[in-house]
Amino acid sequence: MPLEIVRNDITKMKVDAIVNAANQTLLGGGGVDGAIHRAAGPGLLAECRTLGGCETGSAKITGAYRLPCKYVIHAVGPRWRGGSHGERDRLISCYRTSLALARENKCETVAFPLISSGIYGYPKDQALKIAISTISDFLFEHEMTVYLVIFDRAAYQISEKLFRDIAAYIDDNYVAEHTDSRREQMRSLLLNRSEPVDIPCREAGAPATSEKNSARAPAANVSVGIPAAKVGAGAPAASTLDEAIRMMDESFSEMLLRKIDERGITDVQCYKKANIDRKLFSKIRSDKLYKPSKPTVLAFAIALELPLGETREMLMKAGFALSHSNKFDVIVEFFISHGNYNIFEINEALFAFDQSLLGA
Repeated sequence: MPLEIVRNDITKMKVDAIVNAANQTLLGGGGVDGAIHRAAGPGLLAECRTLGGCETGSAKITGAYRLPCKYVIHAVGPRWRGGSHGERDRLISCYRTSLALARENKCETVAFPLISSGIYGYPKDQALKIAISTISDFLFEHEMTVYLVIFDRAAYQISEKLFRDIAAYIDDNYVAEHTDSRREQMRSLLLNRSEPVDIPCREAGAPATSEKNSARAPAANVSVGIPAAKVGAGAPAASTLDEAIRMMDESFSEMLLRKIDERGITDVQCYKKANIDRKLFSKIRSDKLYKPSKPTVLAFAIALELPLGETREMLMKAGFALSHSNKFDVIVEFFISHGNYNIFEINEALFAFDQSLLGA
């Protein structure tokens, strides 16, 4: 995907360029800066000595030496001094200048640390917001894959209010803990009774039913032939396999292209808002039976700003559904239900809760 948040050691990223959170001397230091210089070897320091330093908010590019990339872009971020000394503008400038250098040097993949969020003291949630918004703005105009590399959990933080709101929504809607609790109650009941207990079972994911309702439930249809019952409300039954195939409903790809036209946006606007690679979108467009992953489907639903009902319909076209037993689904539903369709903000939250990200 064009912008991906990953947990990794930036010195091990196999990309065209990595960005170094440098100081004004460009001669190495602590944190990410020191780690990059140590991994690159003395050649990097020797080249940096020829550059004459760098101003805060700007960046310069060098070779990568022993690192598994082509270039190192040295960006000098601002020190946090309360937020009223131009820190935000200088941090934005760091990302913009670094991305411009990467593009000038024909880089297709770039890895960034969270600049200024370490010993320079920039509040991590604000540093993250600036990084995501500045990089995403660039990617709306240019083709490039950018990684925001987080070394450990302490280096990553979304806003406290957003985290609390999502956590509360999960508590209200996530059913896994209730399922586990019910399982434990059943286990306790079995251990504490001497006589056998007949407990109705159900397949994983099926809704729980009372004994009374269970008795009325129809038996599962295990036939593998063409169903005699109608496929949908008002739909005639197919008498042959060929006829059933001809009666197939609109595919995911067909629905996606129809929705793009209905929204009056271009293909490029759609796949960029969805954080989807252009090559993947081309595959989807050219193959009406393309089977996407669930994060890809949801990424397009977010890009098209579909309400929950239409999001569920699009998921069904690809064979998926939203479930309150899946934390990933609950978080995405939280944003849709609150009318927030910024995919990069959604991915920030998904990463914070250790979930897969939206996109390819």
